[in-house]
Amino acid sequence: MTIDRVLTSDFYARDTVRVAGDLLGKCLVRVRGHTRIAGRIVEAEAYKGSKDPASHAFRGVTRRNAPMFAEAGHAYIYFTYGNHYCLNVTTEPRGTAGAVLIRALEPLKGLQSMRRLRPGVCDLELTNGPGKLTKAMGIDLALNEVDMTKRGPLFIVDSGPEDFRVKRSPRVGIRQGTDRLWRFYIADNQYVSKR
Repeated sequence: MTIDRVLTSDFYARDTVRVAGDLLGKCLVRVRGHTRIAGRIVEAEAYKGSKDPASHAFRGVTRRNAPMFAEAGHAYIYFTYGNHYCLNVTTEPRGTAGAVLIRALEPLKGLQSMRRLRPGVCDLELTNGPGKLTKAMGIDLALNEVDMTKRGPLFIVDSGPEDFRVKRSPRVGIRQGTDRLWRFYIADNQYVSKR
C-alpha cells in the first residue's frame, strides 16, 4: 500500500451522504508510536442532523455530539453498548451536523499489531465491524475530536483510483430512518460487516 495524499477539510465539508460513498476505497491510518496500522474503508454510513432521526444530532447539540456540528474532517468517537468505541469523521460546513461512521476496513498494514490488539480472532474478523476496527487499531476516546485532515495519530488518505462496485442499503442497527439507503459498501468485499 502506498500512503498518498491526506484528505483535506474540503473533502469532508460537503453533503454527508456523498462523503460516505466517496470514502469507500480510501485508507484509514492509525499511528501508535512507531507503529503504523492501516486499512481500506469498505463500508460506511451517513448520519445527518435534525432531519435524520437515527442521528445523535437529531435533537440538537449536546456535550456528546458537539463534534458533529464543528469543523469537518475531525474524529467523532463515542462509546456504545457498554463495550466498544465507534469512529466517525465529521462532515458538512461548521454549524451543520454530519458525520460518517466507518463500519468496516480491509486490513492493509500492521496486521501483526491488529492481531495483538484482538487476540484469538481470525483475520477476516479483525476489522469487519465498527467496534472491531477500533479495537484492532487502538482507537478510543483519547482520539475524539482529533483533526484527521493532517498527518497525526489518525487520518485518511486517498491511495489512488480503484475499480470496485458500490452498493447501498439501509443503515445497520437503527430503529428510525430505516427508509434511507445511507449505508455504502464495496460489493463482494469479504471484510464488509453485513451482506
